[in-house]
Amino acid sequence: MYCALIALAAGYGAAAGLLVPRAVYRLAVEPGTAWRAECPGGHPLRGPLSGWAGPARCRTCGSSGAYGPGAAGTAAVTAAVCALLAAAVGSRPELGVWLLLAPFAVLLAAVDRRVHRLPDVVTLPLAAACAALLGVAALLPGAGGSWTGALLGGLVLGAVYLGLFLVSPRGMGLGDVKLAVPVGTALGWYGWGTLLTGAFAGFALGAVHGMTLVLLGRASRKAAMPFGPFMVAGALAGLVLGAHRGDTGG
Repeated sequence: MYCALIALAAGYGAAAGLLVPRAVYRLAVEPGTAWRAECPGGHPLRGPLSGWAGPARCRTCGSSGAYGPGAAGTAAVTAAVCALLAAAVGSRPELGVWLLLAPFAVLLAAVDRRVHRLPDVVTLPLAAACAALLGVAALLPGAGGSWTGALLGGLVLGAVYLGLFLVSPRGMGLGDVKLAVPVGTALGWYGWGTLLTGAFAGFALGAVHGMTLVLLGRASRKAAMPFGPFMVAGALAGLVLGAHRGDTGG
């Protein structure tokens, strides 16, 4: 039963990941620029959900119509994330919440990696959805966390990131502040220990990556770096550890 759950989660993640590339392509634009509505060849994007979901490939352009991230990559990453979550959380009701949010986390990480931007059109609904879905999960038997803790976690981590933004606007963007709210909400579900672990993991991963680039001569110490992917990776690490140790304390 346990192995079947992990396999189902991985299969779901792979299928959901296949829908991510087109949205990444459309959202990966500079601030003040309209979302892309055409392929690089100028053909309108069509498909499910008004052309937002699906592989980044234009049928009109034929064999040369690939654009944006590869579907195989996003599918593999999302499948791995969902499998890890299922292995850690098991059949507790919050697993459904994590699985629903995982593709959007992968989407945000991919967009931020490309254009150093976390679009409000994803981060703000993600924050609301995370809080609402965990509220539903808290009402179900076997829930492994606290909805109150989740809401407090979102407020606290959002406030911490806002403070960092006010102190150093060049080192922290408003998009990071907005993403901190759903990240803190998810981590807070399992308690303060998980919130601290996930938040620290994000900063640690970002610092290691930045120092590695500096040592390799690929970036300067003042170079801007997308922090969203590390926030997402830190959140994943925190959720996996928090679910394993059953950290629901205040």
